[in-house]
Amino acid sequence: MADLKITTPNGEIIGLQKLPLDFYDREVTEVAKELLGKFFLKKTGDEILAGKIVETEAYDGRNDEAAHSYRGKTPRNEVMFRKGGHLYVYFIYGVYFCCNIVTGKEGEGTAVLLRAMEPVAGIETFAKNRFGKRELPEKEIKNLLNGPGKICQAFGINREENGSVLFGEEIFLAENLDKEDFQIEQSPRIGIKKSADLPWRFFIKDSEFVSKK
Repeated sequence: MADLKITTPNGEIIGLQKLPLDFYDREVTEVAKELLGKFFLKKTGDEILAGKIVETEAYDGRNDEAAHSYRGKTPRNEVMFRKGGHLYVYFIYGVYFCCNIVTGKEGEGTAVLLRAMEPVAGIETFAKNRFGKRELPEKEIKNLLNGPGKICQAFGINREENGSVLFGEEIFLAENLDKEDFQIEQSPRIGIKKSADLPWRFFIKDSEFVSKK
């Protein structure tokens, strides 16, 4: 039975079931791949904002110099060391926020960066948050959520959401009850210098909404 239903821009009704917390309690690269095709949702008042995840990156502080957790726990990255199923939000370049899905066991320091999504529900709100207007040409719709900073801006995610448990009523992830077939591609991560050779970027092949082709 669906936990909720959302309507896509073309009128399709999708039945979604919330992901259980044990979905996140696994190895970070496994979760990063399986997050593809899942839906990230945020309730704001009576409105549900939703995006289908099309691109992720895994970060593992146990052996990954690019991970915030690599040098140990600090007040800034403490959430990343919690048990899988929390939202880790950080501020970068003094400009924008990025959100990550914490994975694994408590103390491991592993998380998945949400890099890009396909807008599904709440597109007018996304457009207003990103561009200050509700109507957009198709090209700009494709650019609404195709970057980690864009995701947080569109969803209105900031420090207040850092540490949120991903099984509540405000922010959570869900899967489509009707399974979708797609191919997953893999590559090195984008925009980092340390541990840059690790092939821990995953994305849906041929998606028009990934951050970089």
